[in-house]
Amino acid sequence: MRSRFFKKIKIESIYCIIYTLFFCVFGYPFVIDAKGAEIVDRIVAVVNDEVITLIELNNTLKPYMEKIRSLGYLPEKEQELLFKVRKDMLDRLVNQKIEDQEIKRSKVEISEEQIDKTIERIKETNYLTDEQLRAALAKDGFTMEEYRRKIKDQILRERLVNLKVKSKIVITKEDIKAYYEKHIKEYGGKQKYHLRNIIMKVPLFSDSEKKLETKVKMDEILEKLKAGESFEALAAKHSESPAASDGGDLGEFEFDTLSPQLQKAIEKIKPGEFTPVLDTDQGYQIFFIEEILSTPVKTLEEMSPEIERILFNENIDNKYQAWIEDLRKQAVIKIIQ
Repeated sequence: MRSRFFKKIKIESIYCIIYTLFFCVFGYPFVIDAKGAEIVDRIVAVVNDEVITLIELNNTLKPYMEKIRSLGYLPEKEQELLFKVRKDMLDRLVNQKIEDQEIKRSKVEISEEQIDKTIERIKETNYLTDEQLRAALAKDGFTMEEYRRKIKDQILRERLVNLKVKSKIVITKEDIKAYYEKHIKEYGGKQKYHLRNIIMKVPLFSDSEKKLETKVKMDEILEKLKAGESFEALAAKHSESPAASDGGDLGEFEFDTLSPQLQKAIEKIKPGEFTPVLDTDQGYQIFFIEEILSTPVKTLEEMSPEIERILFNENIDNKYQAWIEDLRKQAVIKIIQ
């Protein structure tokens, strides 16, 4: 542990000396070509002994920057968003660099044949021929060789995460049971209400006399319902709704999705009964309960596979973040603005 600590300090000291020389001579860190003859790019970060260049960052940022600039934000807001995305993307590139270094240390490998199979699956899924895939890549500025490298990097990182994170996640029966009990309302039986309505709309800015006239008409309809006339027939004749021709049939609704006003109006009435005249935002309405349907309770056994997937995915996110943060603490990272 002590030797690793002093080794890290030594590396940081060397980097500090190098960066100081770079700033003094060139004004910013740089990357030179193979012959050392010209400046071709700028360093934006160093992760252990590897650099991330401005070109890499800009290539990653390009689609996000174009999207932000197309949304028409005010200049200050646009700059704020661009700055945040740049920071997030640089952070992602640092993580990827750390993962790539960990891939080498862990000796995670993939064959060219496996890359071929992955690309074939991508073509089959998207119904693409080899020529069509190459044309699509060329349109986005990629060659097939670059695409193969990208696929290789993705697979290697997935395998690394499988090895270091996913393989260490264990979901127990107790975990599943605790989650089920915590979310029992989601899995318990629910009631659905099959509703019909009769509505008479009141135009916006109507005077009190017009509203009263509409209310009187609805009261007359209510009396006819109480006298035993068919709700469907009265809806078809009087309702000002697209569903009027279908007897005011609105369909099925879970109780929790209805407005508080309607919940209160129907919670104590039975199928075949109707509400009083309600003064709603849409106009005066009467609702009729066609039937109440009860959905069955989903058992713990029935829901276990789904809950296990949910818990596994939650654990992946948490475990991955903890794992990558641990690797970052062990790494020598220099961000150069």
